[in-house]
Amino acid sequence: MSTRLDHVLNGLKEKGRKGLIIYLTAGMPDAQGTIDAVRRAEEAGADVIELGLPFSDPMADGPVIQTASVAALKGGMTLAKVREIVQAIRRFSEMPLVGMGYVNNMLHYGFPRFVEDFKAAGMDGVIIPDVPHEESGEMREICAAHDFPLMEFITPGTTEERMEETCKDARGFIYCISNYGVTGVKEIDYSIIGGVCKAARRYTDVPLAIGFGIGTPEAAARAGKQADGVIVGSAVVKQIIEGNIDGGIQLIADMRKALDA
Repeated sequence: MSTRLDHVLNGLKEKGRKGLIIYLTAGMPDAQGTIDAVRRAEEAGADVIELGLPFSDPMADGPVIQTASVAALKGGMTLAKVREIVQAIRRFSEMPLVGMGYVNNMLHYGFPRFVEDFKAAGMDGVIIPDVPHEESGEMREICAAHDFPLMEFITPGTTEERMEETCKDARGFIYCISNYGVTGVKEIDYSIIGGVCKAARRYTDVPLAIGFGIGTPEAAARAGKQADGVIVGSAVVKQIIEGNIDGGIQLIADMRKALDA
């Protein structure tokens, strides 16, 4: 069955356009602020929102998103409240929403219940960076039963054998990590992950999106040449942390223009 995420990303590919996936931490600066940021991000040209599910130990994230997660938790953000945020967004938008969080949160909530509740609320899939492909079989089965993609990862270090296995099961989009380390703006040679993306194309037609390190329109354009889309998080979240939501939205708009150019 085609999902909202499939419809948007495949539609962009057919038009020769690059997808712009924007990460926002749920609960930053607060629940209503997150809802408003999603609305404005869509108006600025975001195609998909990756909604961060705050967790105390976000092992894949750098200092900016760590800071945002801690602030959101201190503000009282929970998975139940994130679900309410998703429901509120669905009152005005059909833009795909993908959760990005850590497995302890979801296991505490109950993973089958998490998938059922968030699918019903209007979420379109989930990214769980601390569950490797080899250990995600049961989770993938639960997600598949609810047409709720669990995104796969590839990296510069992914072996050919593991890439084939990972891509075989991929749905939604494949998260292509541009470099070793955690999230955060940095200077990246995107041709390296570009070579990985080229290899992945032997095994899948699922859209490929490059994330980690993209902080400027120029970097987004360079990364976009290597894949079907880009994922931008820390650069936007930093602006929100600093109280400069207008700056974050302008950055999204500038990235959209750079990708379209």
